[in-house]
Amino acid sequence: MITIIIAEDHQILIDGVKSFFELDDNINIIDSVNDGEALVNAVKLKQPKLVITDIRMPKMDGIEATKIIKQNNPNTNVLAMTMFDQPDAIKQMIDAGATGYILKNSGIKMLSKAIISVAKGETFFDPNVAFNFMNNYIDDNVTIGTSEKITLSNREKEILNLIANGKTSKEIAEKLFIAKTTVDTHRKNMIKKLNLSSGSELLKYAIDMKYKF
Repeated sequence: MITIIIAEDHQILIDGVKSFFELDDNINIIDSVNDGEALVNAVKLKQPKLVITDIRMPKMDGIEATKIIKQNNPNTNVLAMTMFDQPDAIKQMIDAGATGYILKNSGIKMLSKAIISVAKGETFFDPNVAFNFMNNYIDDNVTIGTSEKITLSNREKEILNLIANGKTSKEIAEKLFIAKTTVDTHRKNMIKKLNLSSGSELLKYAIDMKYKF
């Protein structure tokens, strides 16, 4: 039995997850909280096998809460479930002690796979964050989830539409007030995500998908 505590400041999301796993004999959500401080206290009291936590929460964020949990309860595994897909956020959660990272828009089936993997002590990454992170931090021992639909981040969609409009990386960087190297990194990540082979294929894809995001 995988015992779980969920930390999330949107109660409707907690209720949805609880409802889905209500009849699952292998998963038992023993508590839910709405902020980081309450999470730390709940874990200390109930000693769950797994914690599912958001990053941005009141009183204490998920990163700091994870650090404390792993220091005091090393046998409790932590799965981050958040909207943040930036490599820095991912790295901070992994450095804090999380061994799983998924996006909230990934769907309940992805969450189920992540729970099972992380509860066994394995590391699990949502495919839509793995591509942004794998070059520097992910090794061959990590499970990367699979999904039928690859989800681009809002920033990637923004850049893709600008590519479709014929903008160069320099022009995109100036328009979005970011570094050209950041734009180039987003281009490379999108090529990987979309299983393309070159920048020209990305341009064709961008033109085909123009105005569809």
